[in-house]
Amino acid sequence: MLKFAYVAVIVFTILGSFWLELFLKVGVLKQIKRVILTIAPIAALFILWDAYAIRSGHWRFDKEQILGIYGPFCIPLEEYLFFIFVPIAAIMTIEAVRTVKKSWQVEP
Repeated sequence: MLKFAYVAVIVFTILGSFWLELFLKVGVLKQIKRVILTIAPIAALFILWDAYAIRSGHWRFDKEQILGIYGPFCIPLEEYLFFIFVPIAAIMTIEAVRTVKKSWQVEP
């Protein structure tokens, strides 16, 4: 059961913020191309950073707490999912605050 720990964090993140898309209609997923263009460059940098840190022995993942599925650079699947879903959750949260608190609206 411990092997699902990292996945559980990601699922919690999704459940904690993706409801904003449904109930507050923040519209983040309607602009998925924009979201990808926003997240991809930063995620790429963090993936390279992770790869370097893992290879150098500065960083590791507890094999007991991950699924054991690895992507490029020997980085666990959960880490790739983290780099996708956490930024989307952050964007949704910011947009939800802007939706509820109209004074946070950006002037065109």
